[in-house]
Amino acid sequence: MKKVIVVGIDFSDCSINALDHAIDIANRAQADVMMVWVNRPETGKEIYKVDPGQIINEASKRFEDLKQSRQGGLSGGKISYQIRKGKVYKEIVQAAEEVDAFLIVVGTHGASGFEEFWIGSNANRIVSAAERPIITIRGGIDMNIPISRIVMPIDSTVESRQKVPFTTLLAKYYKAEIHVLTLFSSPLEELRDVVREYVNQVKLYLTENQIKHTVVELEADNLTDITIDYAIKIDANLISIMDEQETTTANIWLGPYAQQMVNHSPIPVLCIHAKDLIAGAEN
Repeated sequence: MKKVIVVGIDFSDCSINALDHAIDIANRAQADVMMVWVNRPETGKEIYKVDPGQIINEASKRFEDLKQSRQGGLSGGKISYQIRKGKVYKEIVQAAEEVDAFLIVVGTHGASGFEEFWIGSNANRIVSAAERPIITIRGGIDMNIPISRIVMPIDSTVESRQKVPFTTLLAKYYKAEIHVLTLFSSPLEELRDVVREYVNQVKLYLTENQIKHTVVELEADNLTDITIDYAIKIDANLISIMDEQETTTANIWLGPYAQQMVNHSPIPVLCIHAKDLIAGAEN
């Protein structure tokens, strides 16, 4: 069965940028791309300027225009679309489930100040609800730059390593280098040894898969800030995270780790949902 990448579309420049990223990944993964728009007012103010009775026709027309302009850039795959009704995040996640998507891609404007504490963006809700890998992309990311450097933080949580296989797959598609961040958030030597052991396992996996990689050790009061700062420093194109992380005094009040990354990272973020280890061992 052919791979499918699902892209959340609200017809904003931000979501079209996410579509272009998805097409680039699809070309390397030999995948199809399915665009999804959900008929709700919060899915794009611009389209709701048209006559309410013409919303569906307008969405269909815009999708057809996108198909015509982007199909030529997708080699070996096809572009399709769905128009759905319901809660945005639920419908995009459900659409991905129905086609057994191997990746979801959405655009996000991020958040700042009090908005971050009180308003959950659709991108954050999709990240929370999706059990499939998801890439969130801020507007303005240059599509002419391929993924060449991926930052992958490893901490003391047992789930931290679960992002390694999919991150490795993307690195293979792009022949990218992975920067493994060994993040120490505690002075306890026992915990630091756990992190080092996890990193050694990751290094072995990357070596076996012939992935170029660099390992860096960093002290981290706030895992989000340290990861983003390092990614900016090396001009990374992607940050790979889990949706769970260690809890430290510096980030306990800032909300879930994935939400912090989605809201603040100027670099695309790949988020992998933590799986139950016992259930995973049975499959």
